[in-house]
Amino acid sequence: MNARPETNFAITVNGEAVGGIGLLLHDDIERYTAEVGYWLGQPYWGQGIITHALQAFTDYAMPKFELNRIYAVPFLRNSASIKVLEKAGYQREGIMRRSAVKDGQVIDQVMYAYTVS
Repeated sequence: MNARPETNFAITVNGEAVGGIGLLLHDDIERYTAEVGYWLGQPYWGQGIITHALQAFTDYAMPKFELNRIYAVPFLRNSASIKVLEKAGYQREGIMRRSAVKDGQVIDQVMYAYTVS
């Protein structure tokens, strides 16, 4: 039985975990697609850490898992996460209206994807 490679990683600064990044792999007809998620502790915001981590993680994950597409669905109001995705080479594909619930409110998300050429 082959073990599947790790899909979740800590983001570290000076040996200390300050965030995380990972993939949700799909199967069957979507087996070449995965969703990426990430977070970073607030004291580390605005330093380019998550952009660098997302770029490196995307470069690792595409060949490692034989992916054609990695996507993310940040909240429309999360301009910082949208900026991270754009800086990391992800392309905006559209708005998913009323697709999530956050703090009791139904809100929009934005579909971003990185695909092989």
